[in-house]
Amino acid sequence: MTTPTTQFAPSSRMSLYEPLHQISMWEDAFDGDISPRTGVCLINDSDEKLDDKNQRRLAQNREAARKSRLRKKAYVQQLESSRLKLAQLELEIERARQQGLGAFEMEYGHWIEEQERKISELKNVLQSPIGDVELRMMVENMLNHYCNLFRMKKDAARIDAFYLVSGMWRSSVERFFLWIGGFRPSELINVVMPQLEPLTDQQIANVGKLKHCCIQAEDALSQGMDKLQQTLAQSITFLAPAPGNYCSQTASALENLESLESFVHQADHLREQTLQQMSRILTTRQAAKGLLAFGEYFQRLRALSSLWSARSPRETV
Repeated sequence: MTTPTTQFAPSSRMSLYEPLHQISMWEDAFDGDISPRTGVCLINDSDEKLDDKNQRRLAQNREAARKSRLRKKAYVQQLESSRLKLAQLELEIERARQQGLGAFEMEYGHWIEEQERKISELKNVLQSPIGDVELRMMVENMLNHYCNLFRMKKDAARIDAFYLVSGMWRSSVERFFLWIGGFRPSELINVVMPQLEPLTDQQIANVGKLKHCCIQAEDALSQGMDKLQQTLAQSITFLAPAPGNYCSQTASALENLESLESFVHQADHLREQTLQQMSRILTTRQAAKGLLAFGEYFQRLRALSSLWSARSPRETV
């Protein structure tokens, strides 16, 4: 009769044997390639490879960011350099413009002095007996003097046509009667006509035709100026607010502004032609009287302007 211990001993040995025997079978099957130690080593190698890849990627990203910062810095420096160059160029242009307009103002001052002298001479000549040949030479000289003014204005218009149109080179009272940088040709006729009587019927008819042509041309130029203002107003409405942001609307506005110079030239051409036509319609002595009356008219305007500027300011209540 066997004891319980003896009966359960084989079972106990089997329980200890089977796991060890199973592990041994796994080792034989895989020839020892997989073991707890070997498995740990494979996982560590994979982690190291991933870390190296991440490090390389991070290094590449840092290098790309560094190059991007350098490019941005160089771009900003280039923009700043371009801005400084543009500011310097604008300063030089403005200086040249001011010098050019300053030269025009000096020339115009000399022109006024010469005009005063010629008017005084013409007045003295008309009060004394003088031949038509000598008087005609003085009339031609006076007409050429006006032509010199128109040529001076043409050069100044290339610098700044707005300066001429605004009349900043004239006295304040003269500016009150200003029309596209000068006097209205029809105004010339209105001023001199009372000083030319008596006139023949043919002269009166010719002067009337000339005045009618002047008014028509003045109206056409005035309408052109109004149209220019309207076009500019429409263009400015769509301009980009940022200065230096040039677009098609800006280019169109600049082209329209450039046309202002043409208006000044046309107005001066009309003034010059009116003076020439009046001298042809009138006799030599009548033309001399007309030029004298016209010159003295602007003398009175300048004198009135001086009195206006020198007046005492009104006391406020």
